[in-house]
Amino acid sequence: MKIKKLCAGLFALGMAFSLMLPTPVRAAEAASGITTNAVPGWPQGADITSTAAVVMEESTNTIVYAKNMDQQLFPGSTVKIMTTLLALENSQLTDQVTMTATGVSGVTDGGANISANLDEVFTMEQCLYAIMLVSANDIALQVAEHLGGSVEGFVQMMNQRAAELGCTNTVFTNPTGLSDENQHTTAHDMALIMQAAMENETFRTIAGALSYTISPTNISGGERVLTNNFSMMSAANAAYYQNCLGGREGYTDASGSTLVCGAEKNGVTLIAVVLQGASGTTAAEAGSLLNYGFDNFQMLSLGDTDFNMLSGGNVYVPVGTAADSLTTKDGTPENGQYTRQYYFGNAPVGTSIMAAVQEQDTALTDAGEKNIEAARNYSEKHTAVPYYVIAGAGILLLGFLIYRIINSKSLTAGRAPQLLFSVTGKWIPDHPGRRLFTLYVLELQKIS
Repeated sequence: MKIKKLCAGLFALGMAFSLMLPTPVRAAEAASGITTNAVPGWPQGADITSTAAVVMEESTNTIVYAKNMDQQLFPGSTVKIMTTLLALENSQLTDQVTMTATGVSGVTDGGANISANLDEVFTMEQCLYAIMLVSANDIALQVAEHLGGSVEGFVQMMNQRAAELGCTNTVFTNPTGLSDENQHTTAHDMALIMQAAMENETFRTIAGALSYTISPTNISGGERVLTNNFSMMSAANAAYYQNCLGGREGYTDASGSTLVCGAEKNGVTLIAVVLQGASGTTAAEAGSLLNYGFDNFQMLSLGDTDFNMLSGGNVYVPVGTAADSLTTKDGTPENGQYTRQYYFGNAPVGTSIMAAVQEQDTALTDAGEKNIEAARNYSEKHTAVPYYVIAGAGILLLGFLIYRIINSKSLTAGRAPQLLFSVTGKWIPDHPGRRLFTLYVLELQKIS
């Protein structure tokens, strides 16, 4: 009984002592929600105050930084990136867009606008600059009606396109981003949408413009000068980011501050998404995350020595990573090719398209070799005279014939001319070939 009490007392003392010691905490646990920090060997990204964020390399789809990237949140004005992308994919820049009551309602809905008037006509180019540079809700609504037949029809197009791009947690309900409890997205989904937009050169041109002038219209008597109000594009703003290619940001009470942008440095393009941040913080946090992505990672090309690689083969990995430290997983061959996925630990870092090289079929070769071997064995069993004896006899006979040709004068002056004349009907001058033929005929006569 005393022993049991003593053991119980020691156990309690040990538990109490262990609680007093500091407990090791993994980086992924310390920075709650930052899943990329859990990858062994991955550069540790700092936490941010915003709820969710993603940094993705555009060409390889490498997720450089991820914090709650699949959490559903309100997108805010970043929705207009999808609005602009769809317009570019389904219209011409010279198309005429006429303002109706649908579009004009955006002037009074409390959001950004360019004070468009009923029946005022703009080109599609003017509309898209107004949407991306000053976040004009009136123009976004009118473009939606123009392309979808109605705003609802355009919203269906938005959701269909999102699904095509691989978005799995996105539902759009309007083209402006104004608050709607049913409208939501994720940081990862918005990165996929921005990736598709950045692949469109016209989108890059529009999003990267510092200003744009809308000429007088059929109703407006003066010019409208639009200045890009995206904070990371303005040199006068504290959040200015030199390598920024453009983007969109916004704020509503429901969404908080939201931001999506692209940036390029040394040939590498990164996409940054920050959702549900405090007002005035998302641009600075996006800039910090972009610096982390550019400074701690490098692009490696794996296709220089692999002749079976058809395309791709670039990977975006932590600085100092060697190619032979990566692992791969191959997809199923289809139409003579397959996809190869590259991994750093368990993190996908790039893909390539490989030629499905068919392994050499040795069945026919093996069968041929077996037949040759069988023939050799058969010949050895059924031939009394070895091959080397026959070959030696042939060489001696050839030497004898050559000797007879050279030394047989009788073939030159004697029987050869008459014999050849009787066989060919022609008189053939003397030469070694005539002697060989004559000798051959004489030998045949002896045999017969």
